Amino acid sequence: MTTPHYTRHGQPGESEEAFSDRLIADIERLIEQQGAHTIAAFFTEPVMGAGGIVVTPARYYERLQALLKKHNILLVCDEVVTAFGRTSEMFGSTTMNLQSDLLICAKALSSAYIPISALMIGPRVYEAIERQSGELGLFGLTMTYSGHPVASAVALETLKIYEEERIVDHVRSVSPAFLGGLHARSGHPMVKEVRGIGLLAGVEQVAGRERYCARIAEKEGLIVRAIGDTIAFCPPLIISEAEVQSLLERFNRALDRL
Repeated sequence: MTTPHYTRHGQPGESEEAFSDRLIADIERLIEQQGAHTIAAFFTEPVMGAGGIVVTPARYYERLQALLKKHNILLVCDEVVTAFGRTSEMFGSTTMNLQSDLLICAKALSSAYIPISALMIGPRVYEAIERQSGELGLFGLTMTYSGHPVASAVALETLKIYEEERIVDHVRSVSPAFLGGLHARSGHPMVKEVRGIGLLAGVEQVAGRERYCARIAEKEGLIVRAIGDTIAFCPPLIISEAEVQSLLERFNRALDRL
């Protein structure tokens, strides 16, 4: 299947909407070939993280959800990267207007201070589990470390801090300067594309230069991640406006040195 990356996989003269329609048609053909009854769920990240910070094109998720509903296929959202404010909403699903049946989260659930992950279950799945549990007389869903009290306590305190410190509001306030500053370098000879949302961004580089750029950025005091041909940015959610400007200045110097 084609990755929903419009600038990379769009055909000449094809609009974002037409690109989305083409990809959804490909998915539907695959469903029909395999049989919808053989497909339990469709997994997606609201914004693709480890794939190079890919933001889906216009209408893609709208068409995808209609297709999955038509064929009675569950939607599972992997929000290990995008949950808890990263995209300027508490969940990336909210940002991208996704109504998931299952939502996976981790990392920021405890601000990564202690390992923990969670699976959130929507009504459609919960009701099916509840019905079957009633027949069996038991709701059994546990693993060795499930509900560990220390990890759970850290997660609860983290969620409390997000709310008390208005972290999501802070992300909304600083992300325009962050994304705007990166987009301002779109015309640089080493930059092919800038994309992102909230405090999550990728700067696609001229092929083969991204790892050089990451090393040069580190010499400028800026830690970034090279993913394929993209430099990925995922700064702390508490980054200040002054620190955003420092980040941009250091990256600009790295690009110019490159």
